Amino acid sequence: VLLEPIFDKRADVVYGSRFLGGSHRVLFFWHYLANKFLTTLSNMFTNINLTDMETGYKAFRREVIESISLKSNRFGFEPEFTMKVAQRKFVIYEVPISYDGRDYLEGKKINWKDGVAALWFILRFRFFN
Repeated sequence: VLLEPIFDKRADVVYGSRFLGGSHRVLFFWHYLANKFLTTLSNMFTNINLTDMETGYKAFRREVIESISLKSNRFGFEPEFTMKVAQRKFVIYEVPISYDGRDYLEGKKINWKDGVAALWFILRFRFFN
């Protein structure tokens, strides 16, 4: 599903969204709210309409990654990648994915500091790059 829009030549970049109707495990309200806030802020600065900017499910054509210089890792990758593909006007699609999130006992490691870092990266890549 993730690769279909690329193979069909409809998209340059595809995001797998946990919020487009795929099945998912219900977990933490505050994580959901933080994701929505970060995605909305990113959408405002890029003028695109993603539902899940912070997804780990992304596919892209080779030319996309060769045309951008990425500096970030961890939680800076998603905002930087999103900002740069939007600025270069690549065609972006979203597809629903199923998602079985983990709780902290199962190994989830993200915390409020990661959310603050993601916010900083969104602002950084909008105003300082």
